[in-house]
Amino acid sequence: MNDGQPKKQPNLLFIYADQHRADVLGCAGNDIVVTPHLDRLAAEGVRFDQAWTESPICQPARASLLTGRYPNDHGVIGNFAGDCQPEWDTFPRRLQQAGYTTASIGKTHFASWPMAVEAGSPAPTEEWIGSFGFDHVVEEFDRYVHLGDWETPYMRFLRGHDALEPYQGVVGANFRGGDGHWNGATSPLPQELDLTCFLADEAQAWIGRQPGDRPWFMQLSFVQPHVPLMGDPTWAEHYADAYIARTARLEPEPHTEEWANHLAFLRRHSRSELLTDEFVLAGARQYYAMVSLIDQRIGDLRAGLEERGQLDNTWIVYSSDHGEMLGDHGLMAKMNFYRSSVRVPLIVRPPAGITGRVETAPVQAFDIAATLLDAGNAPALDGAPSQSLVPLVAGDPDGDGGTTRDHVASMIRMRPDLATWQAITDGHWRATINADTGEAVELFDLDTDHDETTNLVDDAASSNELARLTAALGSTIGTS
Repeated sequence: MNDGQPKKQPNLLFIYADQHRADVLGCAGNDIVVTPHLDRLAAEGVRFDQAWTESPICQPARASLLTGRYPNDHGVIGNFAGDCQPEWDTFPRRLQQAGYTTASIGKTHFASWPMAVEAGSPAPTEEWIGSFGFDHVVEEFDRYVHLGDWETPYMRFLRGHDALEPYQGVVGANFRGGDGHWNGATSPLPQELDLTCFLADEAQAWIGRQPGDRPWFMQLSFVQPHVPLMGDPTWAEHYADAYIARTARLEPEPHTEEWANHLAFLRRHSRSELLTDEFVLAGARQYYAMVSLIDQRIGDLRAGLEERGQLDNTWIVYSSDHGEMLGDHGLMAKMNFYRSSVRVPLIVRPPAGITGRVETAPVQAFDIAATLLDAGNAPALDGAPSQSLVPLVAGDPDGDGGTTRDHVASMIRMRPDLATWQAITDGHWRATINADTGEAVELFDLDTDHDETTNLVDDAASSNELARLTAALGSTIGTS
């Protein structure tokens, strides 16, 4: 009922993990992982089961979320491909303009640093990150950065607890690109000194400082469960004897020379020759440990909101930039369009909660941008294809409670010398297309082939499905 009074703007809490695959959630049917607090959010909101990242690699996905646009629109199509630009129309700045106090705590990855710059180059400043629309910034990055000459808030925190050196020892032993890159290793630090806990504590402290007369928006971007696969001792012990089944074991076969080059790149990056069942299991246990610690600290954040009387006036959104293969198809990491890499968890809980449900229609991860703007009564991003999920969450799904997408798309280019790849799905079929040549290299019937093991790209009986998806790709993401 509208009583003529201005509508109070709710608080907005967006929790963004790094490399959390969609099926490592209890509410997604995983009976091994312990995620009671995320499960509760899902039980009081909507879990989107077919949320696709715009790019299965960090920086392009994050640039897409920031702007509500596909990578070929904003121009950041790889971790090497340049920086986000502060003059862009961004959803945090729109929230600022609508009266919100805003904060970014954790990993933004708005710059190609440190992936495409010489060692010793300066890290992005908190002032530069703030120019995208954040009043308060605590910036962190992948844990490999903590071995460098740069100083981060977490490094200062560990030094103050005389804990930086033992931490660096384990991270260094499992450094990016070496034989230990995908090792499972338990952190030498107690749980309370873990990076996830540091960021959660910073978030709680900032929320606690906010006055009650102005709405706030926080983007809490956990660095984990990104590699190194290093859980805290408490949760690592919990999973020490867990059996985590390895799924989708069949390795992909290349269809064209360009696709063969991309798969060869993925295998080199994955160190596929090391991926025995025992090796993958050890890493998966630590991965699950990191997810459970994130969940634990989400529970603490929720409890803090309840204590301050803010939970019933706060939208909570949980998602990730992309998934993690964990040995599926003989691969680790992401950078492909298999479900373990391209699907992301997405849970939206409105203030006071609703009767939870699962939405199986496909959505884009960057729909979070339009959703937060809609929830905060802020103007939409100009011309962006991001769509608000608020009507789907707050409305009647059997009536006029919002519309879903017919298709979602993703794209990637790993290096300037490799092809650009685009993928599209309607939730039932999935195709991968060489954006440079228009040639299809993958087609899967997701309804009958959940693990994406039978490539139907040359199957004459499936040619109509491929043609349909190819045409839809052009109208969804564009083909160049």
